[in-house]
Amino acid sequence: MCGRYYSLFDKQQIAQHFHVHGNLKDVVFPGPDYNVTPDSMQPVICRNRETGERELVMMRWGIVPWFAKTEIEFKKLSTINAKSDRLTDSKMWREPFAKRRCLVPASGLYEWPKEGKAISQFYDQVPTVEEEAGDFDNLFGTSLKAPKKTKRAKGIKRVFKVTLADEGATPFAFAGIWDSWKRPDGTYLETFALVTTEPNELVAQIQDRLALILHPKDYDRWLGIDKGDDPRLPIDLLHPFDSDKMKMLPANPAVGNVNNNGPEMLDEPDSLSGSL
Repeated sequence: MCGRYYSLFDKQQIAQHFHVHGNLKDVVFPGPDYNVTPDSMQPVICRNRETGERELVMMRWGIVPWFAKTEIEFKKLSTINAKSDRLTDSKMWREPFAKRRCLVPASGLYEWPKEGKAISQFYDQVPTVEEEAGDFDNLFGTSLKAPKKTKRAKGIKRVFKVTLADEGATPFAFAGIWDSWKRPDGTYLETFALVTTEPNELVAQIQDRLALILHPKDYDRWLGIDKGDDPRLPIDLLHPFDSDKMKMLPANPAVGNVNNNGPEMLDEPDSLSGSL
C-alpha cells in the first residue's frame, strides 16, 4: 500500500518533462511537497477528451466513484490504492481502468515495514521512561518512598523513502486511474487512485505491495493515446519497476503525521541513525 509520496517539482518542470499541452494558467498547486497525503489536491496528467493530447489537471487523492450516492459514502474504505489484480473485475476500478487512466508525477514514495518482513517495523534503540510511584505507608505507619518504575516507551516506527536510483534528476510517474463524481449542484469532483502491484525484490523486504511506476516509453500506452493496432487494455504493464533501478533509504518517522512537511522528511534524524 502507498499512503504517502513526495513530489519536488513545480508546474513548469512537470509540464516540460511530461510534454503536457494546453493552457496551464488555471492549474494552481504549491511548490515542493515532501508529504503528499490522501484527500489532498494533486497534479495528474490525463488524455484530453477533445484533442487526445496530454493535459495537466488537479485531482483529489482517493477515488469517489461515479456511482456513489454521496461524497462520503466510501470514506471508510481505502480508495487511494487500486490493486492491479482487481482492475478488471472490481466495480470500483474496472470502468476507470478501461476509460480513465492517468499519470501521477512524483519524486518518491514512503513505505513503512510490515510485521514479519526482513526489516523490522521499529527501531531497536527505544528509550525508557522512569515514573514516580509515589509514597506509601508500611505496616508500622512509616511513610516510605516507592521505587521508581521503569516503563518502556512506545516504539518508533521505521519508515523508508523509495525512489529511482537517479533521484532528483527528473520526476517519474505512478500509474493512476481517475473518476468523476457529479455533485448535487451539478459540478464534478475529480479524484484519483494509485495502482499497486506486487513488490520487486527491493521493496519486498518491507512490504507486500508497491505503487506501479511506469517507464516513459509506456506513458502514452497507459493514457490510451497511442493504441496502435492493439486495442487491448495495458494489462501487460502491471508489473513492478526494476529493483536495480531503484533505491530505498531510511526516512524521517515524522512523515507519519500529516501536519509535518519539509525537506527534513526525506532524511533519517541523526538521533535514530545506526538503530537498524
